[in-house]
Amino acid sequence: MGLRRSIYKSPAQLRAMIEPGLITAAALDAARALIAPGVTTGELDAAASAVITSRGAVSNFQMVRGYRHTICASVNEQVVHGIPGARVLEPGDIVSIDAGAEFKGWNGDSAFSLVIPDPSRPDVVAARQRLSDVTEGSLWAGIAALASAKRLGEIGTAVQEHIETHAPEGGYGILRDYVGHGIGRKMHESPSVFNYRVSDPGPEVRPGLVLAIEPMVVIGDQETLIEDDDWTVSTVDGTAGAHWEHSVAVHDGGIWVLTAPDGGAAGLAPFGVTPVAID
Repeated sequence: MGLRRSIYKSPAQLRAMIEPGLITAAALDAARALIAPGVTTGELDAAASAVITSRGAVSNFQMVRGYRHTICASVNEQVVHGIPGARVLEPGDIVSIDAGAEFKGWNGDSAFSLVIPDPSRPDVVAARQRLSDVTEGSLWAGIAALASAKRLGEIGTAVQEHIETHAPEGGYGILRDYVGHGIGRKMHESPSVFNYRVSDPGPEVRPGLVLAIEPMVVIGDQETLIEDDDWTVSTVDGTAGAHWEHSVAVHDGGIWVLTAPDGGAAGLAPFGVTPVAID
């Protein structure tokens, strides 16, 4: 019979998760700096890979069976799990980059979305930028809720409420088939972290809980399909999607965003929450 691992980490284990989080953040920064018209998603992948290997870590995405890339690069109607390669980025694209690093047996996982300027299509750019901003805001709303939550289900409620409050008339779609997760020795661990209200209150929020919170939001309907490459998740109606993610630890002193160099201070400030570094 297999052993069940607790979802709560010890203080020493939390400290061990700091470095993989910072390496993940640095890899994403390298990819972000290159995003521009004419650049291929494969070039973004190479930049992230160079950072991870230079820091003595490995890409945990490459440890997923059948996946050989460092990042996922999803463009426009692709919401998550896009495969980097020869695709050339164009003005007006919304690009979502997801990456993770494993360092000394511990994992980090994070994602961001970026809209490339296009003066010829201001309406498209504005709509996609608003989508990205609302999705990012919902991520920080969920992280802020974690600071005082008693049960995990409160995070999904906070994420959904932020989206409903800030989306334009007609609302946005929140992906239901893809959710956040625990993270630690493995990139994907229990528990599931929903981005919407659920009836189950979920496990207790207490020190040692480490979560990858990752809202995935689309301009239109939330229904998705998996492309013929068996990885890329795209909207059925062809509308654009955004994806933001951070790995966050709950510890004795408070919360700390492992994949943000400032621990999440800037993102949490609008919510009146101050992160506390892990001792």
